[in-house]
Order: sequence, then structure tokens, then C-alpha cells
Amino acid sequence: MNALTARTRFSVLDRSRTREGHSPGAALRDTVALAREVEALGYHRFWVSEHHGVPGVAGSAPTVLAAAVAAATRTVRVGTGGVMLPNHRPLVVAEQFGVLESLFPGRIDMGLGRSVGFTDGVRRALGRGKDDADDFAAQLAELLGWFEGTSPTGVRARPAEGLRVPPFVLAMGEGAEIAARAGLPMVIGDLRDRDRMRRGVDRYRDRFRPSAWAAEPYVVISGTVVVAATPEAARRLLVPEAWSMAYSRTHGSFPPLPPAEAVEGRTMTAKERGLYESGLAGHLAGTAEQVADELESVLKETAADEILVTTSTYDRTALLDSYRRLASVVNP
Repeated sequence: MNALTARTRFSVLDRSRTREGHSPGAALRDTVALAREVEALGYHRFWVSEHHGVPGVAGSAPTVLAAAVAAATRTVRVGTGGVMLPNHRPLVVAEQFGVLESLFPGRIDMGLGRSVGFTDGVRRALGRGKDDADDFAAQLAELLGWFEGTSPTGVRARPAEGLRVPPFVLAMGEGAEIAARAGLPMVIGDLRDRDRMRRGVDRYRDRFRPSAWAAEPYVVISGTVVVAATPEAARRLLVPEAWSMAYSRTHGSFPPLPPAEAVEGRTMTAKERGLYESGLAGHLAGTAEQVADELESVLKETAADEILVTTSTYDRTALLDSYRRLASVVNP
């Protein structure tokens, strides 16, 4: 086993992707079932995501889904990757995580992002605009203040005040700098753009200020990691997500994941083909030996403390097999 990989935590983010022929409810139940499997395989965390108005994603209420995951598991840390803070009042977010931590003490993580709705229509429905993301640093400070009991309003966040729910900042663009200034752990993706990731990690470490929440930098890198018996089988797991992304870029709508064989039989335009092939490239995908070497290389480049695996595919049996094979690589 490679030395850096042996020292690194591995965790899972499941985005509750819907699949052709399956309901959104099935996607959510699949997420909860996967959490149990991931726990049994020894992964450190299991996180869920927030999307609004996206046809291919069922996970619109991450704190609600996190409660279901935490209730179905016993030891794995459970959290969000992430709650999009500009979409919510910080007090309400603090209350939700306070309830989660009170129900499942010592197991809850608070991953926070700065994205607003996916489209203009979704942003209007949320009562938000693109500029709301610009206030993320202030929203983050207000949220942490509810846990620390420092709100100038005189209001107390119940049951959050006094609880220690570890916060993480999802860093896209300037998020790395916000995480550093706030003295919080950072989650950064994706593995396909190593140079950009490394620049973000370096900027975060250079500008990190210790805080009451973290004494030193903590870097989580995220992306797709697929392990299968052959390189060809690993590539097929990437096909549904690559096609859905290509379709969304050419049609403006993010569809449920199709089976790989349905995609491979499709006639594509030149633009679709280019986006599809691009979507297949750059991920950590292959046999156990190949992925082990790639992981060691990424960890040498970034010195990350943790890897958050975000793989999505149509075939849930093959997905679970990939997580099993990855677990055998990182924890033989």
C-alpha cells in the first residue's frame, strides 16, 4: 500500500442522482442505503448535497436527508456537501444543524457552499439573486456566531448555541480565500483540473488564519474516483454522468442518468460528442493498481488530508463494487 494513501481519510458525497426509469424517492432511498454500505466499508464521512429545480437530482433538502442518513447509520460522520448558505437565513441553518447534532452527537459535519440557484427561475423562486453569493463571508460569520452565542440581535439559536458542529467551506474560486480568512477546513474540486486545484490549495494554506474552529489548515480534495476489474469497465461507470453533463450543456436541462448501453448506442452531434468525451476524461478511473498509483500522485501534489469521492452512475451495483474496490486500495 502507498504511504500517503495510508495516511489519508476517504469519504463519500452522494448527490442523489435520479436514474431513468426510477423515481426521485428511489434515488433518496439509494442514498441512505449507500450510506450504510459506505459505513461498513470504513469510510470516514458520508455527505449529501443541495440542488433546487434540477430534474436529475433528488437531493433538494440536505439537512433533512442527512437526518435520514444519520438515523440509518451508527458510526460514519454525516454531513452536507453542502448547504448553500446564500439560499438560507443563517439562523435557520444553525437551528437545523443544532437539531442534527443534538440527535446524533459527535457525528455531524456542516459543509457550506456559496452557490445560488442553478437558473434565473430557481433564483427567483428562492427569493435570491446572483449577487447574494457575494455576501458569503458575512453569512458564514453570522452562522458561526449563532453557535458561539455572539449574535448582536440578543436572540439565541436553540439548540445550536454552545454546540461544536465542524464547519467546512466548499471552495469554488474565491471560496479558498474565504475559508482561509475564516480559519475553517476547505473542500476543493475537482480532480480533473489539478493545476487549478493545487493553486487553490496553496492559496488556502498561505493565507490560513487559525481560529476557534481549526488551529491549522485542513484540505479535502473532491472528485470522481472509479475502480473496476478492467479499465474498460471503469470507463463505462463514467458514461451516464458524462452524457448527462453533455446533454445539459447542449439542451439546458440536466436529465436523469441513463444506462451506459443506451448512451453508447446514441448518435451524437459533434458538439455533444466533444462535451461527452471531455466528461469522460481526467477522472481517477481504472483498476485498483492504476487508481492506487493515481491517488498517490494526487496526494503528493496536494498534500491533502482527505479525499471526498463524488462518483455518480446509473448502475448502483457497479457503484457499490467500485467503493468496495476503492476501500480495499485505501484500507486493505
